[in-house]
Amino acid sequence: MPFYDLYCAECDKEFNILASVTAKIEKHVPCPECGSFDLKTVYKSGPAYIKGRGDVMPECPNRSTCASCPHAG
Repeated sequence: MPFYDLYCAECDKEFNILASVTAKIEKHVPCPECGSFDLKTVYKSGPAYIKGRGDVMPECPNRSTCASCPHAG
């Protein structure tokens, strides 16, 4: 089950909750503050790195433990 960042329109609170995809889609996830089901998904951006031609990828701090890292080896 994934975590979701949700916003409650009733009590104006934002929270993070673990819920099934089905529960979120079918609006079975209540606000932990007021119990309302009128919740909106909050989309947050994170850091991104877009590799261009000739760019050198930054060194991965987990390269020794991450098998899927392109720098592992």
